[in-house]
Amino acid sequence: MEYHYTVLFEPAEEGGFVATCPALPGLVTEGDTLQEAREMAQDAIRAYLESLHKDHLPFPEDRSPVQEEIRVLLPESA
Repeated sequence: MEYHYTVLFEPAEEGGFVATCPALPGLVTEGDTLQEAREMAQDAIRAYLESLHKDHLPFPEDRSPVQEEIRVLLPESA
């Protein structure tokens, strides 16, 4: 069976990319390249779902995050 989840990729401070999945709490992985991070995310999601299945727990539904830019102004004295 095939499942689809939204994965967020962010540049890591030390290089590479960090991948998280909003629908699967605690799932965090990384890769030296974006492609490697994608592969690591796929493996991590598979392992997460296998663990849920083993414990007879339901699979969470995907949650797409809302992304927006928020503008913040600081007073001149800051």
